[in-house]
Amino acid sequence: MVLLLNVLSQVCVLALVALGLAIVFGMMDIVNLAHGDFVTLGAFTLAALQHAGGAEAYWLALLAAPLIGAAAGWLLEVTVIRLLYHRTLDTLLATYAVSLIVQKLLELSFGKHPQLVQTPIGGSLSLLGAEYPAYRVFVIVISLVVVALCALVFSGTRFGIHLRAVIQNPCMAEGLGINTRKMNRSAFALGAALAAFAGVLVAPLVSVESHLGLSYLSKAFFVIVVGGIGSVLGAVTGSALIGSVETLLNYRVDPSLASALVLIMAIALIRIRPQGLVPGFSAAHQLLGKG
Repeated sequence: MVLLLNVLSQVCVLALVALGLAIVFGMMDIVNLAHGDFVTLGAFTLAALQHAGGAEAYWLALLAAPLIGAAAGWLLEVTVIRLLYHRTLDTLLATYAVSLIVQKLLELSFGKHPQLVQTPIGGSLSLLGAEYPAYRVFVIVISLVVVALCALVFSGTRFGIHLRAVIQNPCMAEGLGINTRKMNRSAFALGAALAAFAGVLVAPLVSVESHLGLSYLSKAFFVIVVGGIGSVLGAVTGSALIGSVETLLNYRVDPSLASALVLIMAIALIRIRPQGLVPGFSAAHQLLGKG
């Protein structure tokens, strides 16, 4: 039971990070190497608020971090990304530079030492005879709720319909009157908000440092490529696969070797099924050369 819950907590946090990256990558063909830094911003938001207000400031951080992440994502899209559409190499270099700048600014502001964060929920719960930290149970539950809400938004709201239309065929969507530029900015902000929210959730479980988001960035790319680029369900499926396999391997082998084995598995899956487990591109994308 403990092993299952550990797997589930890893999968849930990874799904939140990967969802935002899947939206941005699928919609705008933007490889955003600064996406992991939104996770870091969320964690540092928690550290700063708890430094000022104590452990109970965690609940404020859950609300503040997504807003800060969304604002940062919107600013990045307006000032950098919108100037570099269809220039993949330039986008890679620009977002990598932004990532380094964010990390150095955090180090200048907070120092290089790990930040102190506190768990708002102490103790443990008894689940089917196993004792498990109550905070990890909270992380699992709140992550599942957020993922479900995202799925509901994408499938059952006007915003979600427009978002899927832009992902499937941006030219046709624009011809039908959808403001694709506005949708791109909204998607970028939403992806950043999800990552920052995940940063708050994971902060009490890891060492909060300026390069915290780098490990989540690499895993998120594995997830969306294996799961299916541009597919929300693919991001969740990929998170379940990558997160569970890596967590299980960590119990048997060295964590570095576990990460390497997961990478090998991802490469093998891409070779066998290059479109991903749950393809996100339509036939229109194939005709547009995006498949």
